[in-house]
Amino acid sequence: MTTERQFAELLDRLFRDMHPKGRGPYTYAEVSAGIRESTGTSISASAIQQLRTGSNRNPKLETIRALAAFFGVPPAYFFDAKESEQIEAELALLTTMRDADVRAVALRAAGLSTETLSTISGFIERARALEGLHDDPAKPNA
Repeated sequence: MTTERQFAELLDRLFRDMHPKGRGPYTYAEVSAGIRESTGTSISASAIQQLRTGSNRNPKLETIRALAAFFGVPPAYFFDAKESEQIEAELALLTTMRDADVRAVALRAAGLSTETLSTISGFIERARALEGLHDDPAKPNA
C-alpha cells in the first residue's frame, strides 16, 4: 500500500478534481452521505477529513473501497503506484477537458498510456495559453 501521506495526497486529488462541472469540490458531509446512500457504509464527515489531511493514517479496507466507489476509481488507486499514476494522468486530462465541447475527445482518450495522456494535456494547456485563455477552464478569462 502507499504510505499514509501518499494516501492523503491521493484522496485530496480526488476531492479537488472529481466533482460536477460548475461547482467546487464535494464537502465531507456530501461524501459521507453519498457513501452511505450508495454503499450502506457509514463513514463520518470528520473521519473522511482526517483521512484527507493525513491525521488518520490507518483507513479500513471497507473505507478505502467506499471512497473509491464514491469517486469512481478502483480501490487499487490507493494501493498500486502504477494504477495511481494512470488514474492521476486521466484526472489531469479530465480536469483540462471539463468543457462539454471536448467531452468526445476525453472519451476517446480512455485507455491511452500515461505518457500519451500527459502529452495531450500539455498540448491543450499550450493551446489555451496561445489563445489567452485563463488557466482554469471553469473560470472566465482574466
